[in-house]
Amino acid sequence: MNDQQFVSRRELLAGTAMGLAGMSALAAPAKKAQFRFGLATYEWGKDWDIPAILKNLTTAKVHAVELKTVITQRDGSPLRYPHGVELDLSKSGRAEVNKRFKDSPVELVSLATSEHFPYSDGAKGWGAMATVDGVRLFTEKYGKAPNNGETRTQATIEAVKAFLQLSHDVGSKFIRVLPNDGLPEFPHEQTLDKIAEDLNAVAQTARDLGQQIALEAHTAPGTLPNMKYVMDRVKDKQAVGIRLNSEQRNTVDPGFEEQWDMVKDVASPTMHIHNLKTPGYPYQHVVQAMAKAGWNGWAFLEVSDKVEDRVAALAEQREIWEKLVAAL
Repeated sequence: MNDQQFVSRRELLAGTAMGLAGMSALAAPAKKAQFRFGLATYEWGKDWDIPAILKNLTTAKVHAVELKTVITQRDGSPLRYPHGVELDLSKSGRAEVNKRFKDSPVELVSLATSEHFPYSDGAKGWGAMATVDGVRLFTEKYGKAPNNGETRTQATIEAVKAFLQLSHDVGSKFIRVLPNDGLPEFPHEQTLDKIAEDLNAVAQTARDLGQQIALEAHTAPGTLPNMKYVMDRVKDKQAVGIRLNSEQRNTVDPGFEEQWDMVKDVASPTMHIHNLKTPGYPYQHVVQAMAKAGWNGWAFLEVSDKVEDRVAALAEQREIWEKLVAAL
């Protein structure tokens, strides 16, 4: 294990086994698994507006989408996507987006935000930067810009609540958030405790709006054992779930089944998958293990590979995924 996994494997596996044993008598019959395929617009859809998204996904026979929202660049400036589904979208604009997707064969399922928890005074690199939306919302509310760990964390809380409202208004069901990296003065356990604390601060808003926050198992703190530790401390497990990111570290030391058992009861119905033509990640094995647990959700393709025809490549990826699922 790497140094991010500060809880011993023996403790985690033992705790998981005890928890599963305790719930076995109350467990409902296993549900039939569903693995729906969609596109995350992060790269392959980065220059598509909503009409292009609807046209291209319909052509590729892809019926679900996750829209990537604004990225804060290293100089603090925003990198915005042509779809325009951002916090400054008007009430009428939100209604129009909602209608466009409802009138199409493509379902808007999720918004992938760049918001991340927590912050610290000594954060480095990306970990020190509040997002442009967080800075704006905090400044409007408190009359000054966030300038330390506490205020940057509060800025993120304000932004997450606003994204939950946006997701609700445009007809989406989920928003994605990330664990922060680069907090040198925080021991790993303290980082994870604070992630849970921050999620607890926004969970009620998610519940009130009928939304779920998907905490992506990403960056150094985002191992599945660490995500289990966080979710053990999250109070509302209906409003928050763990999103798999199809990373190789999820399959070794211990293997995927053992790690999946730690989080399967708190897994988000959304996940990210990557280029299915690239060897290395055992997608068939992973899908089989998830199917046994009755996972029912959307697998969003997030790829940055350069291809000549993204629509044709997207259709090809969908076909590969459908073959994987058909083999269950």
